[in-house]
Amino acid sequence: MVAKFKREYGSGVNGFTHLGQNYLEVQRSLIPNLLRLLKDDEQFDYCVDITAVHYPKREKPFDVVWILYSFARNERIRVKTQVADGESIASVVPIWATANWLEREVYDMFGIKFEGHPNLKRILLPEGWKGFPLRKDYGILQQDDEWVQINLGIESGQ
Repeated sequence: MVAKFKREYGSGVNGFTHLGQNYLEVQRSLIPNLLRLLKDDEQFDYCVDITAVHYPKREKPFDVVWILYSFARNERIRVKTQVADGESIASVVPIWATANWLEREVYDMFGIKFEGHPNLKRILLPEGWKGFPLRKDYGILQQDDEWVQINLGIESGQ
């Protein structure tokens, strides 16, 4: 499968296995096409999760990771790409409906926008919340004191 994608996309795709898990590292621009091929041609019919990892010192500080499962193959694959701060990535909701809430969670926790998402808004935190709690530059004790004061009428619990 990796050889097939490398023939089609060249250096834009790199595959490896780590601790028994298969990974594809993919250029951001190739993500929509490659994920569509994984679903349609390779039978990865279930999007288990979408998450991100923040590496603040990198030029492109975010990895967005799709964890996919094929019932027919009984196989998982992780697909990841790097994203710059403020850069959006194509939504995969048209490919897997389950991506809807998963993309909203990544947006809510990391601030990564998914272009073409049908309703991209916070899912866990209130709309007025400032910051993105899973970024490594968001202090562990930090919270939006202004929001807590205005909406809850209390001082910070920290």
